[in-house]
Amino acid sequence: MRCEGFGCEESTPNGEKIVGCDTIYAVNREHFLQNWIPITSAHELLNILNFYDLPFAVDVVLTGGEPLIYANEPIFIEFLEKLYERGHKITFETNGTLSVDFERHVIYKKCIFALSVKLSNSNEAFAKRVKGEVISNIALNAKEVFFKFSIDADSINAALEDEILEITSFSPKTKVYCMPLGGTKEEVEANTEPLVEFCKAKGYNFSDRLHIRIWDQNRGV
Repeated sequence: MRCEGFGCEESTPNGEKIVGCDTIYAVNREHFLQNWIPITSAHELLNILNFYDLPFAVDVVLTGGEPLIYANEPIFIEFLEKLYERGHKITFETNGTLSVDFERHVIYKKCIFALSVKLSNSNEAFAKRVKGEVISNIALNAKEVFFKFSIDADSINAALEDEILEITSFSPKTKVYCMPLGGTKEEVEANTEPLVEFCKAKGYNFSDRLHIRIWDQNRGV
């Protein structure tokens, strides 16, 4: 998905400006492939944790782009199994459109899933962004699951709750978190207060975009 409706601007390595989701650099192969690092073993992924002074077990969040693109890759499965063996808690941030084979790869039953299903503000077609059977499958089989929607102030209207209810109907007992949309601190702050009021009125949980508030657009800090 490109989620061009999110309107987040990013500079490519050659200086070109493109607009899309807040992690364009992780999904746009055309402009950012040269910055991606090929992985040939689970050990290479595990080594990332050695860059940090961490306690024995931490929360490891796999976000995107879309991490479940690699859901059936043997290297990725081994990586997840090693994380779990070391006592880490694993959370996937997924857009909820890709199936997970929980019976073949039982490690996924031990993971937490944040179902970040895209709303109409992404400008993606409904049939592309909402897969009810995938949402239901994940909700039924994962260790824990919750919905997390990215919302901007302009999308907070009478139709927004209907949108959310339509998506959550595939797992009606699952908690709902709403997060302010934005790839910069300024954008996040502009969308926060209206969203807090929406959550208060509708009984949803508010989820901040804390890394943007702290580091803004800086990466690798």
